[in-house]
Amino acid sequence: MLPINQTVEHLKPSGIRKYFDLASSMEGVISLGVGEPDFDTPWHICNAAVESFHEGRTHYTANRGLLTLREQIARYTKERFDLDYDPEKEILVTVGGSEGVDLAFRTLINPGDEVIVLDPNYVAYEPAILMAGGKPVYITLTQDNDFKLLPEDLAKALTPKTKAIMLNFPSNPTGGTMGYEDYAKLVPIFKESGIYIISDEIYAELTFDGGQFVSPASFDEIKEQVIIINGFSKAFAMTGWRLGYLLANPTLSKMMTKVHQFIIMSAPTSAQIAAIEALQNGIPDLLAMRKEYEQRRNLICARLNRMGLKTNVPKGTFYVFPNITSTGLTSDEFCVQLLESKKVAIVPGTAFGEHGEGHCRISYATSMDNIKEAMDRIEEFLTELKAKQQAELEASVEEIAQEVLTLVEEL
Repeated sequence: MLPINQTVEHLKPSGIRKYFDLASSMEGVISLGVGEPDFDTPWHICNAAVESFHEGRTHYTANRGLLTLREQIARYTKERFDLDYDPEKEILVTVGGSEGVDLAFRTLINPGDEVIVLDPNYVAYEPAILMAGGKPVYITLTQDNDFKLLPEDLAKALTPKTKAIMLNFPSNPTGGTMGYEDYAKLVPIFKESGIYIISDEIYAELTFDGGQFVSPASFDEIKEQVIIINGFSKAFAMTGWRLGYLLANPTLSKMMTKVHQFIIMSAPTSAQIAAIEALQNGIPDLLAMRKEYEQRRNLICARLNRMGLKTNVPKGTFYVFPNITSTGLTSDEFCVQLLESKKVAIVPGTAFGEHGEGHCRISYATSMDNIKEAMDRIEEFLTELKAKQQAELEASVEEIAQEVLTLVEEL
């Protein structure tokens, strides 16, 4: 057989999949690894799609998506985030946020262009950059800095080959967020460099503690450089509907639409109709789900910190990223041993980049009962691990003492 595309051949498989496959082969596992809402899509949103079938609305839409939907996205974006986008020239409806990531990189990258990626990061960014012919360049985010992007790190990462930076705040996997003042420090660097800013804002509505989500597109000086990726999966519990959208200046939007029309044609019609209903009448559902996530976050962070696993309280998403270095285990060892001994599935930080080592991602997109039981099992695991390590230490000390005694006797 002829060789396949070498870039595809050399892509690493998702580090998350290993744990899902292992967990699925075991009974009684509590999974805290899934990155999707545990809520079902609200029925009034589903019903809008059902009614569309009865009305025979089963045909292609315009490449950019239904104009009514784009108008609703423009209204929603203005009302919720104070951002202005033209529904006819600056909004493109995509098959999930994932297509948006792919379109952005395919449109922007020439072979050899560098794209700055934050580490830890969502698992799909690096493969998308590589498949578009780009080169990922990493900036390490740290727990001490609450997993924020610092201006000095951005300036240091820029080179003449830098084409774009990939942002994701609130962040999967860390839960880190960026406020207005955080971005304000970066704006002069973005402006001077002229690089594109691809901002994955899929968790924008999952911003907690009464905080206001801030997009880099909020700054007029750099808005033309920004491509926003968003969608309906996290905010409205519509993961299986596969619907997202891109916001960008008219030139970029036109180019991305050109790629989209050849590989997709248009996003699913029924999903677009459901999304219109979500934007028109689904905000109360969104707010209720967000309140529940915030309560779960408070519980899980309090429990993990009491156990001695240092955990920043995330201001967004439905993930926590505890530090497990105090256990003496690597991230992979921690997750494997926890799954095998206590049947709790979480994801090692290394699935999200080299500098995820020493951390694990725990999703609280599950019920309070599951979270409480999982926290009890993790606490048991840590207690047993500590006792085991203490016994091994004492046995090692005893062995050394015996060796020394033997040497003394021989002398």
